[in-house]
Amino acid sequence: MYGSENNRDDSERTAFRRAEKKYKLYYDNNASSKNKKKKQPKPVDLTEVLDFRAILECYLRNGALPPGVIVLHDNFTSPVFSLQNRPGFYFIPGALTIEKQCSLIKESLTDFPQPPNRTNHNAIYGPIQDVFGAAKEGKVLVEDNSPIPSSETGADIDNGDCKEWKFATQKEASLRKCKSVSASALLRKLRWSTLGLQFDWSKRNYDMSLPHNKIPEPLCELAKQLAKSALPAGVEFRPEAAIVNYFGLGDTLGGHLDDMEADWSKPIVSLSLGCKAIFLLGGKSREDTPLAMFLRSGDVVLMAGDARECFHVSRFFLTTRNWFHQCRRGSSNLHR
Repeated sequence: MYGSENNRDDSERTAFRRAEKKYKLYYDNNASSKNKKKKQPKPVDLTEVLDFRAILECYLRNGALPPGVIVLHDNFTSPVFSLQNRPGFYFIPGALTIEKQCSLIKESLTDFPQPPNRTNHNAIYGPIQDVFGAAKEGKVLVEDNSPIPSSETGADIDNGDCKEWKFATQKEASLRKCKSVSASALLRKLRWSTLGLQFDWSKRNYDMSLPHNKIPEPLCELAKQLAKSALPAGVEFRPEAAIVNYFGLGDTLGGHLDDMEADWSKPIVSLSLGCKAIFLLGGKSREDTPLAMFLRSGDVVLMAGDARECFHVSRFFLTTRNWFHQCRRGSSNLHR
């Protein structure tokens, strides 16, 4: 995304790009090549990062708030914070209980990547059943030598060579002379899955023709409850599409807008699960200096109104894994 900027000095970068670079994960390369210890991350200056957990503790203790931070008295389990200079942005620290976080993380690995939900693996392997279970059993995904009949290749099967892939035991895979990949490798390389209405990344829109299941009802109800903070009284939120992003150490989304819906009047509800991260919230231009804030497991971010037009990005570098949900508005407002 920023390849053309690689050789520029900081004075030529946008304010948003400078902030991304500031909080990027860099490793110390000074260790001896003979030293087999893992490279250590270089220290990052975090003094300017907003910490809403600390703000919450201070607020509950004595009612104090830092300049520019507003609290909304909501019926949810945790106070909802907003920012004076970013209307439409809401942060709910610790909104999800440990039990709820664990439940969603389990679903993120076992249920959410299941067909007809699509993942980043579809383009190569087609639909894959139960990659998490196969990884636990040490299985291998092998390519079937016979092509799939044309009548069986539909919009939900993306693998270009039209070959079928199946899980097999290590022993079975060793007896077959064909392409293979371990289920554990597939799990490590899982980067996204879609729930509800399916998003077509190549066309950058929602494809109503793709087979899909509805978003699980408990997740829908949770999103509805969370979205109330960002909606006028009496307005209902009906999530029908979601994207689950899986991040590893040092992974990041580039600065972007969530602008695929035709109607931006409803908020995006983002749940963070797993690792601690830095979230950057910019303005409507990449030249606007973004605010940096900690994003921890169980925190919830809502982006509505003007905030839907703000560039933002998450940099996951503080621990090892994160699951990030984005529950979006219903089909009547999606691009067709």
